[in-house]
Amino acid sequence: MAPTDRLRTALDRLEPPPRAVDWSLFAFVVAEAATGLVSFTVGVPEGWPLFWLHRALGVGIVALLAWKLARVRRRLTDPALWRRSTALSVLTLIAALGALATGVAWVFGLDVRLSYWTLLSVHVGFGLALVPLVAAHAATRFRLPRRVDFERRRTTVRYFALLAAGGATYRLQQGVNDALDTAGADRRFTGSQPREGDGNGAFPITSWVADDPDPIDHDAYRLTVDGLVSDPVELTASDLAGGHETEALLDCTSGWYTVQEWSGIRVGDLLDAAGGVRAEATAGDAPDREAAYVRFTSVTGYRWSLPLAEAEDALLATHVGGERLSHGHGAPARLVAPDRRGFQWVKWVTRVEVRSGYDFGQWVVTLVSGFD
Repeated sequence: MAPTDRLRTALDRLEPPPRAVDWSLFAFVVAEAATGLVSFTVGVPEGWPLFWLHRALGVGIVALLAWKLARVRRRLTDPALWRRSTALSVLTLIAALGALATGVAWVFGLDVRLSYWTLLSVHVGFGLALVPLVAAHAATRFRLPRRVDFERRRTTVRYFALLAAGGATYRLQQGVNDALDTAGADRRFTGSQPREGDGNGAFPITSWVADDPDPIDHDAYRLTVDGLVSDPVELTASDLAGGHETEALLDCTSGWYTVQEWSGIRVGDLLDAAGGVRAEATAGDAPDREAAYVRFTSVTGYRWSLPLAEAEDALLATHVGGERLSHGHGAPARLVAPDRRGFQWVKWVTRVEVRSGYDFGQWVVTLVSGFD
């Protein structure tokens, strides 16, 4: 038997039943979107397995998509077989190929901008669009999976092989990047590419969704520190230039990272200026109102919370690389939260509030802040 015939036979043995391919493709796309979104919140190297799984799922989608296209190619290429749902199928295919192509290009270091968007942002957009498109496409040919499609031992081997192939491909890609010294060789485990230099000009200005406030007057600026503190206080921008310095890595979800020297005031010292965190609930407080989180709110309404112990060691920065923060980078003051992703480093902070409970609403605010 010729080598190509042996390869074709091996691939045929790996191919799941048609119904299993359809449902697996939907499950892989959902898992790919979920791991991608969760990865936005992971900034420490210990989180690498999540990124590995995301990339392995991507390779699995390539294989599943290939099997799917091999089965339905006549429906796409023969006009006599077109239906109303064919346009949806084509749109789904475009989104899938767009997500895969931009993902592959990014890992090899291609760094282009489309208006305000990096290639990684475009990849995320394709991925998010793919989930409802695959769901809608599946609904046009809805068939419940059968136990026989998944219960055999061979099925387990197939899916294990898909994920193993994804992991192996990811390692191979890293080796190719290193061997060819491509721009993708110096990415972080998150996929972000480096931006080097010191100060405001060393890294891009990015904002989350619609956040684009007017510059804040340095002299008129006031920071409110309140909540579960003993003596709420308002501070000026000059009060925040405490001279505390820390080197921290900012890893932006739009696909870049930078290491900078930040200076300002430690949040623990900021809380001390407000009389410190209240150790016990007062008569007017509910019994369970014990300080547990610190919420940082922007002039745009954008906000994020950190656990109290982590927040006390964070920095409210007024300078970067020895320069006063520019407006685009969050002046007069921005949060510097090591080991957190960039969207959690709140810019243009105007309020620091000690709270007892986790702020679930902050997830919604990230989507709507900045809109008038």
